[in-house]
Amino acid sequence: MDLHVLSYLIYLPVTVALTIWVGHMLFKNGKIFLFDIFEKNQELAQSVNQLLLVGFYLINIGYAVFTLSNGEFIDSYRVMIETLSKKVGVIILILGAMHFANIFIFYRLRKRHVEEEKIEALYK
Repeated sequence: MDLHVLSYLIYLPVTVALTIWVGHMLFKNGKIFLFDIFEKNQELAQSVNQLLLVGFYLINIGYAVFTLSNGEFIDSYRVMIETLSKKVGVIILILGAMHFANIFIFYRLRKRHVEEEKIEALYK
């Protein structure tokens, strides 16, 4: 088997599995924040959470597929492992960055929600 094909057969399942795992963790734990923010509309919170998950999958899996070929000639197992480690490492960094971006967005939404509650409490 060609080493390029073998590297693709390793790269794609690893990156898709990592993306699905991280996405699931964000979905499961992020819904608590969204339920708090959208307390009056739990259905909206669930919809937003699902849309965030779909967007997360599309961006990360799309990037993984887009970067499948890098033009590097793989002529040995050593080069294949080095290439895979670089590519998977970039995917992990992107997943981490998106995780922190989601946390930041949830933080900002929560902060705005708390401020709105304080303003409403003042006018009551």
